[in-house]
Amino acid sequence: MSWIKEIPFSEATGQLKKTYNRVKGSNDTIDNVLSIHSLRPHTLIGHMGLYKNVLHNSNNTLPKWYLETLGVYVSHLNQCSYCVDHHSAGLKRLLNDDIKFQEILSCIIEDDMTKCFKFQYLAGIEYAKKLTLSHHTIVESDIHLLRKQKLTDGEILEINQVVSYFNYVNRTVVGLGVNTEGDIIGLSPNNSDDAESWEHS
Repeated sequence: MSWIKEIPFSEATGQLKKTYNRVKGSNDTIDNVLSIHSLRPHTLIGHMGLYKNVLHNSNNTLPKWYLETLGVYVSHLNQCSYCVDHHSAGLKRLLNDDIKFQEILSCIIEDDMTKCFKFQYLAGIEYAKKLTLSHHTIVESDIHLLRKQKLTDGEILEINQVVSYFNYVNRTVVGLGVNTEGDIIGLSPNNSDDAESWEHS
């Protein structure tokens, strides 16, 4: 589970119980990345609002599989196996193409994304790596390079927010020793048209 106390679904009361009911999966399961917030339920609300809107919102214009790829890549760079496991399962489901999934996963593991991506997708991935590993070196010209690859400013913002979110959650998970014990790997809130729908499936 983790290195700190967590309150399970069966023992939850008040605001925590209400929030758990919004995020639960089948058989009332709560992913460990979410139950880690149980001693401070207000942070779970903040986490879920951010997660749902940066990764699972129909107003995004970049493909969800690409945003999920960014999440898996950033998690790999941060050595967060928990998020790699969960989000690679989500990526596989979104792609619905085992060959393409294995190709992308191999590129991530080898940290050579040029084998799988080019043009605006590769530029976004290179920005993601820089934002994750050397954010202090980013300058305005990095944004101009993304624009040159035909990414709109809104799409640049989407990439920035997904990468920033995964850097946040990777550090939450690694910093508190969260593991996948008891989790159902790959669940996510899939109703992208409703920002308030957090139930995992």
